[in-house]
Amino acid sequence: MRPIDLAREHGLSTQAVRNYDDAGVLPPTPRSETGYRRYTPLHAQALRAFLALRRGHGHQRATEIMRAVNRGDAESAYRLIDAAHVGLLAERNSRTEAATALGSLSSSAPKHSGGPLTVGELARRLGLHPATLRTWESAGILRPVRAPGTGYREYGPDCVRDAEIARQLRRGGYLLRQIAQFVESLRDAGGAEELSAFLGAWQDRLITRSRDLVAGSAQLDAYLTLLDSAAGN
Repeated sequence: MRPIDLAREHGLSTQAVRNYDDAGVLPPTPRSETGYRRYTPLHAQALRAFLALRRGHGHQRATEIMRAVNRGDAESAYRLIDAAHVGLLAERNSRTEAATALGSLSSSAPKHSGGPLTVGELARRLGLHPATLRTWESAGILRPVRAPGTGYREYGPDCVRDAEIARQLRRGGYLLRQIAQFVESLRDAGGAEELSAFLGAWQDRLITRSRDLVAGSAQLDAYLTLLDSAAGN
């Protein structure tokens, strides 16, 4: 097989195939007497595995996996793959926590639309001690402004909303750092509806990456099977 034969299957240039070869993505390539590269079905499957792995792991990590396999270090390759799945699970858990937190918000809680509240007024509204609100501020959950002249804390509508969210999530057993992360996501998204759309898109990305990781593993397994067969011969 020639470089063009491998390239055509994936819509690549022949130079791209040579570059992958030189990068160690493909197994050692024999050459003809005139110096031309001579590829085999083993090389073709290695390229399929790399391109499939790249979708889920990214270019650099996929390259590292293939290099490890081609030098006979399957343990390192498996560790790289396992690390990707661990990272994906952590991201999936973060997304689930955020979605659970959003779902736990009380739709019946009236939105504060008046003037800013003092720390005492907000504490009474929520049934909390003022010191609790100051602790939440230190954790990054609340961001009150300071009144000109007096320097007293003032809690506007968005800050009241964040405090109500924090109260509900604390009742649900969430840690302050988790609440701070959620509130920050809510601020970045612009509101509950925007965050809900963001979480939906995030879930879609997680599903796509999970499928890509599975597809990459399937192609890599096919390559490993060919390597085992070649070694047996």
